Amino acid sequence: MRLFAWILGLPLALLATVFAVANRGEIHFDLWPLPFGMDIPAYLTVLVPLALGLLLGTLFGGLSGLGARLRAAEQRRRADSLQRQLDAARGGDTSS
Repeated sequence: MRLFAWILGLPLALLATVFAVANRGEIHFDLWPLPFGMDIPAYLTVLVPLALGLLLGTLFGGLSGLGARLRAAEQRRRADSLQRQLDAARGGDTSS
């Protein structure tokens, strides 16, 4: 899995870097109802929302699986407890 992350992540980082270098020009960014704007590099208008979407997607994906991971941990603790009780009832013989 770690190798896959490097194989996928390194070219994407290189692509983002090339995109940023190619789009260094300034644009005027206005937030319509607000009375001010700012000049920012053009690449930020693409890369910042992309990064925010990635972070939020990762966060929501992790949170959606949290309940299942908590239930699995509880079931694992319960199974370990029951196994210890069974071993104690058998007299500690675990060679079956």
